[in-house]
Amino acid sequence: MSGLDRPVWASLQHQPQWGMGDARARRFKADINRFAATPDESPTSLAALAALVQPGDDAVFLAQVPPIVVPPDLMAVKEALGVQMMAMRPLEVDEGLDVLTDVDAAEMLALATLTEPGPFLPRTHTMGRFIGIRIEGRLAAMAGERMRFPGHVEVSGVCTHPDFRGRGLARRLSAAVTADIQRRGEQAFLHAWTTNTAAIALYESLGFVTRTTVNIAVLKRQPL
Repeated sequence: MSGLDRPVWASLQHQPQWGMGDARARRFKADINRFAATPDESPTSLAALAALVQPGDDAVFLAQVPPIVVPPDLMAVKEALGVQMMAMRPLEVDEGLDVLTDVDAAEMLALATLTEPGPFLPRTHTMGRFIGIRIEGRLAAMAGERMRFPGHVEVSGVCTHPDFRGRGLARRLSAAVTADIQRRGEQAFLHAWTTNTAAIALYESLGFVTRTTVNIAVLKRQPL
């Protein structure tokens, strides 16, 4: 099975310092991301996943190609489908963008909280290179890298402040992140909700092609 079929698991295996758990189930640390994964749907793996989600914890996200089985002690608060897309056309590197660092972390979190591009927590920006565009001193838009495993890096966190939409900022940033991944000799991929037709059309215009449908579930502990 390709790592792309279980990208969360592949990412947590490749860079275990981001996560917690063991060979049966893993999740990202609570300040980095909200994704969790198992290598399979065996009862042992599902029990280990449930043990990683304690009462009072934020819900965790699962994203994988195989059907999701919800562990007995957890409940799904959302289930949906996404698409997994691969960059199939070389893009040109854009050097005229700001590289975002820890100094920008508060602004990045505020922008992601406002626009909801996907789970974004105080240290999500440490998962990879993030770039942004500032207008009149404000962080108007950003995009960066999230999950990664050998040969593959995910484009993620693409968002634009409502005050600056309609200027092509998301397109420019998505292309720039993708081009930088390609420059390193890696394959860029990304995920989008199947219902987000505008985003899918944007990525298609940049040369991304849908590889497969991805099952997504948001799980939390069942109430006692």
